[in-house]
Amino acid sequence: MFCGIDWAEDHHDIALVTDHGSLAAKLRITDDVEGLNQLLALLAEHGDTPEDPIPVAIETSRGLLVSCLRATGRPVYAINPMAVARYRERHSVARKKSDHLDAMTLANILRTDMATHRPLPADSDLARAVAVLARAQQDAVWDRVQAANKLRSHLREYYPALLAAFAGTREGICAPAARALLAAAPTPAQAARLTAAQLRSMLKRAGRTRGINAEAQRLKAILRADYLHQPPLVEDAMGRQALALLRQLDAACTSCADLETAAVDSLDQHPDAEILTSFPGLGKLTAARVLGEIGDDRSRFADARALKAYAGSAPVTRASGKSTFVIHRRVKNQRLAAAGYSWAFSALTASPGARAHYDRRREAGDRHIAAQRNLFNRLIGCLHHCLTTRQLYSETIAFPNPTTVPDTQAA
Repeated sequence: MFCGIDWAEDHHDIALVTDHGSLAAKLRITDDVEGLNQLLALLAEHGDTPEDPIPVAIETSRGLLVSCLRATGRPVYAINPMAVARYRERHSVARKKSDHLDAMTLANILRTDMATHRPLPADSDLARAVAVLARAQQDAVWDRVQAANKLRSHLREYYPALLAAFAGTREGICAPAARALLAAAPTPAQAARLTAAQLRSMLKRAGRTRGINAEAQRLKAILRADYLHQPPLVEDAMGRQALALLRQLDAACTSCADLETAAVDSLDQHPDAEILTSFPGLGKLTAARVLGEIGDDRSRFADARALKAYAGSAPVTRASGKSTFVIHRRVKNQRLAAAGYSWAFSALTASPGARAHYDRRREAGDRHIAAQRNLFNRLIGCLHHCLTTRQLYSETIAFPNPTTVPDTQAA
C-alpha cells in the first residue's frame, strides 16, 4: 500500500493505492489534529503498523503535517513538484488536473519508482534546530543587504556627506556609528550643526571605545564640508523617509546578531561541532550553515559524490553523439553552495594546502570561481570522510605533498 498527499493551506487530499495501482481509498482532511487523526486511522485501516508503516509521498518537506508524520516513524518522501507534473503527464494527455489526481500521482510515484527517491533524513532535533536558526540568520543577512541598499540609494539623493563619512569602513552605513549618526541628524543641515562633543557622545552610544576624539573631529570636518543640497522642504521630507528606512535596517541588523548568537550556541551543543570547526576557514557560523543543510543523518548521502552533487560542487557531464562537455551544476542546494563559497574563500588564507590546490587549478586554466568551486569540492569530500569516520581534519591527509600526488588525482 502506498499513500500520496496533495497538501494545501487548509486541507489535504489523501489517496491510497495498492501495489497493482488500483485506488484503495481516498479522503480529504483538514489541516488540524482532527484531520491528522483521520489520516492515521485510514492508514491503520489499510494495514499500517509500526513494524511495517505505509510510505507517504508529499510535495513538501516542511509543515506541521510532515513533522507529525515523521514523528510517527513512517518514511516520508518529499517529491519535487516538477517531477510530479512530469509523472502526471504519463497518465493523461489532456492535461487535466485535480487535487485527487495529484494525490494518486504521488502514491503511484512510490509504487513504481520508490528506489529512485529518498525519504526525508532522520536528522536529530538539535540538527533541525540548527538548520532553522542558520537559515533564519542567512535570511536576515539578505534582508540587511536589501535594507542597506535601499537606504544607501536614498542617501545618495540628498545626503552624500554621510556616505562619504563611512565610505572607507568595512560595514559602511550598517556600522553602529553610521546608524546612530543618521538617527541623530537625518538631514545634512542638522549634521552640519553637530558639535564635536555631540559627536563624541554619539560615538560612545554606538559602542566605540578607542580614538573617539580623532573620529569625532574627522566626522565634523566631513559633515561641514561643501555638498550639493536639496531644497529645505524636500530635504526634511527625505530625512523622514531615511528614518523609516533606518528602522528597517536596525531591525535587520539586530536580527542578524541575535540569530547568529543562537545558531552558534546551538552548534556548540552538537557532537559534530568539533569536527566541523576543525576545518580551515570554517568558522562557527558557516559551520552551522553547513550542518543545517547536510544534517546529521549519515545515511542521507550514500557517498561523498552524492554530497558533492547536493552541494553543487561536482560538475555535470553532458554527452550526446560525438559531443561531450562538462559544465558546473546549476541544480543544487543554494544555501549550502553559498556557505561553501565563503568556506573555500576563507580556507585560502587558513590552509597552505588549500592555497596550493587553488593555485594549481588557476595554473591549469580555471577562472577564480571555477578554481574556488573545485576547492570546495575537495573540502566537502574531506568533510564527508571525517564525519563518517569521526575524526578531525588533518592538513597532511587532505592535501598531501603535491610532488607525490599526480595533478589528475589532486584535481
